[in-house]
Amino acid sequence: MPDRAPQQVDRQLPTDEARDLISLVRDIAQREIAPSAAEGEDAGRFPREVFTLLSESGLLGLPYDAEFGGGEQPYEVYLQVLEEFAAARLTVGLGASVHTLASYALATYGTKEQQTEHLPAMLGGGLLGAYCLSEPASGSDAASLRTRAVRDGDDWVITGTKAWITHGGVADFYTVMARTGEEGPRGITAFLVPGDAEGLSAAVPEKKMGLKGSPTAQVHLDGVRVPDARRIGEEGQGFAIALSALESGRLGIAACAIGVAQAALDEAVSYAAERRQFGKPIADFQGLRFMLADMATQIEAGRALYLTAARLRDAGRPFAKQAAMAKLHCTDTAMRVTTDAVQILGGYGYTADFPAERYMREAKVLQIVEGTNQIQRMVIARHLAGPEER
Repeated sequence: MPDRAPQQVDRQLPTDEARDLISLVRDIAQREIAPSAAEGEDAGRFPREVFTLLSESGLLGLPYDAEFGGGEQPYEVYLQVLEEFAAARLTVGLGASVHTLASYALATYGTKEQQTEHLPAMLGGGLLGAYCLSEPASGSDAASLRTRAVRDGDDWVITGTKAWITHGGVADFYTVMARTGEEGPRGITAFLVPGDAEGLSAAVPEKKMGLKGSPTAQVHLDGVRVPDARRIGEEGQGFAIALSALESGRLGIAACAIGVAQAALDEAVSYAAERRQFGKPIADFQGLRFMLADMATQIEAGRALYLTAARLRDAGRPFAKQAAMAKLHCTDTAMRVTTDAVQILGGYGYTADFPAERYMREAKVLQIVEGTNQIQRMVIARHLAGPEER
């Protein structure tokens, strides 16, 4: 069946610089990411060389200060970059989002000395990060984490196991939340742990339904010693740092979800225009046309929602509720749209010869990572009705 190039998304960008940036991103996505995406995912191959290229191109530190090697781009631009990468291959879009999440604590709460020492390499020096909050027994209930850091002179000794860590085993640095004090959220502190630290190891990556090119693994910390100079923020401030990071991280997941949904819609439109039944393209049948219209509308609504939240963030205004809404709506949209794309392709949609089934498998995880959509509903409801009674 002949290929039909999808129409490019008509983006609302604030500056000529941002438009040039998107052009660069699209060029990299089309040349370096999309051609090998299906093969790479099928083989479970992590594209480290792509992340090296993105770092060299200044695309792994976009929302951070130029003083430390960042791109100093507003979130409304950065998120649209993620969307473009995710449309080409979710492993890359999600990986860039996770790297930004892992860099957030130091970039936002670190001292000037810490930022000067570490951020240039993290943002543009070829390093790749991972974010370590979840544990085998504490996922949604992150405040109950058990990994412990004990003070020993000028060092901290960290022991515990983190779970569901994107880039586990391949990251160059890990932002680790560990318990340094009392039970609950006030006893948690953040640390910047080198990927080659003695006592740090990763388990065999999880065997997943989709997103097979992105390693997800448990990370074991067996008496890992880090100096106090690698503590980020104050003792006991770690959980607040983690939640603050996740507010922004949810927007990254929302943008990635819309990228996957857009790719699925493009595939469905292309197929429907070329596939003929009963003497005409199936795109001429009203029932299918209505499906495509609904898919496109849901995607546009999701994109508008995540951009609204991003613009609030860029303006320094509260955006937590809108971020939770964006993560909820965009990832649910990705699941619906990719499912409909498989349906439009019919039997072909269920085969690996077409990417629709991969998009559907990948969309599912976006409803789970960085706060399940049930947790997002709790966050939204608290903003509307106040906290639950204890």
